Amino acid sequence: MTSNSPTEKFKLHVPSLEELCEVLESGLKQNFADAKVSVTDCPDLTQEPFKFPVKGLCGKPRITDVGGVPYLIPLVQVEKLYNMNVLSKELELPGAFIIGAGAVSSKTAGMNAELMPLVLTESEGKPAVNASYFSSVNPEDGKCLLEKYSDKFHDCDFGLLANLYACEGKSGKVIEVRASQRTGQDSLVTCMRKAMEQRYLDKSLGLGGTFIIQKGKAKIHIMPREFSACPLQTEDEVNNWLKHYEVSAPFICQSVMVSRDPGLDLRVEHTHGFSHHGEGGHYYIDTTPDTVEYQGYFLPAEYIYRIDRPKDTHKIGRD
Repeated sequence: MTSNSPTEKFKLHVPSLEELCEVLESGLKQNFADAKVSVTDCPDLTQEPFKFPVKGLCGKPRITDVGGVPYLIPLVQVEKLYNMNVLSKELELPGAFIIGAGAVSSKTAGMNAELMPLVLTESEGKPAVNASYFSSVNPEDGKCLLEKYSDKFHDCDFGLLANLYACEGKSGKVIEVRASQRTGQDSLVTCMRKAMEQRYLDKSLGLGGTFIIQKGKAKIHIMPREFSACPLQTEDEVNNWLKHYEVSAPFICQSVMVSRDPGLDLRVEHTHGFSHHGEGGHYYIDTTPDTVEYQGYFLPAEYIYRIDRPKDTHKIGRD
């Protein structure tokens, strides 16, 4: 977000919410025994179980892909640091509410960790409200350690990479997704993304929002506190470096997905989650397909902003 990190802006296709509901429901029914997608009023997200700093997901919705995995692997570029307040201005939405999936600033945290951003950025003299979570590998027992960002740190920085959804945080109409009993091989997010990709072959759609795993368990990963000293060159090497865990419901996820990369070297889906019982990290898929239940709220984005796109790129580590 400096002269060395240009921003590319791309207008996304935005179908009506009703049309998108039909597309998503049709796709989900191929992967879940029960699926229902409808237009509804966004619930008050300041309430349980979300406890977000804003009421809704509406108002000038947009997504952004900042940095990227090539800044983490094969070897980390620790100088790649960003700030949510600066980012909101780059998104032409100062004071934006921002959620999604990213990495902490190792300069701030003194380590590597997964970030679950929940930030109402500063505006008109009002300070930012940072309700983010971050998860790391507990050095004492190797288990997942989930912490409130504001309990330890007092900035709005992040590092290396992030996929984020930004809006004005207003109430309004959103897409409600309900799905249970997974019968297919795809995660909820992958299934939704593929449904859009298959329906809109020549267009790019972006979707952002939050969902809860209400019943069941899920597979996540957390990056180690120490960056890899050896170059990570393959998917196997990356997976062996990451620490994998199984987490329990209720698990609150925040997700960004794009149906088709319009040539911006995007990560087409990225989801992080947290809980109020001490678990959090990068979501892959549920591990209890017979009993899993999902409920989520999403909106299509009007624009995507590609910020600080890596010049040297690869496709490793984007699952």
